[in-house]
Amino acid sequence: MENTHILFWLVKDISWCMIWKPLGLLMVVPTLGIALVIAWRTRGYKSELAHNLAIVFWIAANSYWMSSEFFGFDTVQVVPHVTGKHLALVPFLIGLGILLYYYLVQKPREAQEPEVATL
Repeated sequence: MENTHILFWLVKDISWCMIWKPLGLLMVVPTLGIALVIAWRTRGYKSELAHNLAIVFWIAANSYWMSSEFFGFDTVQVVPHVTGKHLALVPFLIGLGILLYYYLVQKPREAQEPEVATL
C-alpha cells in the first residue's frame, strides 16, 4: 500500500508540474486516502502515527497549493501580504506542529518510562 501511495503522489505532482488539471485533481483522492489509511493503521505506534499524520497534512497542503494554482486563486490577496497560496501554510504548520510535539514532548516521555519485561 505504501508503494502505491508513492506512485499516486508522484502522478499527482507530475500532473501539477505539467498542468494536467483533471489528473492532478483526481490523484488527490487516492493519495490523501491512502495516507489516511496508513496513519490509521499505525495509530498504535506514537512515532509512526506522528510521522504519518504529518504526511497527511503535507499532502493536504500540497494538494491545496496545487488547486490554488489550477484555479487561479494562488495570487489572490486574502488579507494584506497573504495570498491564496499562503493558506497552504496552515496544514503545513499543523504537520510540523505534530512532529514538534512528538519530538519535544512525547519522545522524551517515552525515554523516561521504565521498560517492563513481558513474559
